[in-house]
Amino acid sequence: MKPLGKKGAKEKAAATELTGLLELLGLEGKREIELEDVELSIGELILQSAATIVAPRVTTPPAVLAPPKVKPTAILEAPFTPFVQEYPGQVREVTLGATKSEGGSRGKTVVIGGAITPAFYLFEKAAPHPPVITVDTFDMQVRLPKAIRMYVEEVWDDPAAWAKIAVDKWGADLITVHLLSTDPLIKDTPPAEAAKTVEEVLQAVDVPLIIGGCGDPKKDAEVFMKVAEVAEGERVLLSSLTLDMGETGVLEGVAKAAEKYGHLVLSFTALDLNRARELNRKLYDYIPEDRIIMDLTTAALGYGLEYSFTIHERARIAALMGDSELQHPTLAGTTNAWAARETWLKLGPEWEPRRLRGPLWETTTALALLLAGVDVFMMMHPDAIRTMRKVIQQLMSRSKPKPDKIANWVNARIKGEDEHDREGN
Repeated sequence: MKPLGKKGAKEKAAATELTGLLELLGLEGKREIELEDVELSIGELILQSAATIVAPRVTTPPAVLAPPKVKPTAILEAPFTPFVQEYPGQVREVTLGATKSEGGSRGKTVVIGGAITPAFYLFEKAAPHPPVITVDTFDMQVRLPKAIRMYVEEVWDDPAAWAKIAVDKWGADLITVHLLSTDPLIKDTPPAEAAKTVEEVLQAVDVPLIIGGCGDPKKDAEVFMKVAEVAEGERVLLSSLTLDMGETGVLEGVAKAAEKYGHLVLSFTALDLNRARELNRKLYDYIPEDRIIMDLTTAALGYGLEYSFTIHERARIAALMGDSELQHPTLAGTTNAWAARETWLKLGPEWEPRRLRGPLWETTTALALLLAGVDVFMMMHPDAIRTMRKVIQQLMSRSKPKPDKIANWVNARIKGEDEHDREGN
């Protein structure tokens, strides 16, 4: 028998002491006792458990092999659905000119406006009316670049004959008669005499007319009121009415004359939609809303065309989104392109031929604004007019495009390596 060590003797003595204590308390043989307010002093505590903890087995996933590198042979195909949007607003329709049955003497009328989408969003809806072209004429000889003068030299001082050429040979939809001689600083032609010129043009052609002033608010007001009276029922467009007329106290008289004699007015402001709204609100007091067209200012290519594009595009979008004060068709004086000296000035050989430079300048200015949503274009050069008409006809003749044609407007084919080698490249 192995003698107890010092530690084992101490444990046996403690057990004997505990057994004796239980006998004194009469608890010998009890399997359970409950102690209260007892402190235990334990020198060493050893816990033993039969359970064992097994670490999880770590498995290695099978290796994934990268797919072999293959050069693509075609562009990935994906379905394409054009995003078609509905707009809460619409540009008002305006009719220029009046036939005999309508109280005028025009052979036809011209309807513009009515747009329900941004310009030429053919994948949404087609425009109800095509943009139109009006050709500028003047009631006096004005300085014109040679590229234009060569076409009108024989009728330079005869606006009626000039208008007839523009309609018969160039296919003008409308004629603009600029009464420039009424300017107090030029000839100061009296209103009655200016109105007589308008009568002569009305008799020479049967398309609707636009009557331009000289830019002097008071004199323009006098001339417009007389022209409105003489041309009663013809539904001409008086170009233009401005906030300056309001400040000089003549706007009300002109607007009332336009309403009384059945004419339209051109609301002109300089690249500012807030001022356009302000002028239109003033005009609403005197004239029906469907007799107002807006001129938001036209700057030529190289002279701020981007500002003109932006202001017209913003006006169209605002109108479509429900801004009733901007829901009017617009007019652009694209003849302003000829104010750019690059259209006529003699420059280096890389700018030649000069006879084409001007028409190209006018055409580019007009095309940019066509895409911004302009409805009426004031133009001068026959080649620019012809080009614009063709572009408008082609755009308007296109039906609603199919989604697959839109998606495939550009494509490409990537050659395989074998094909590339066969071609010896």
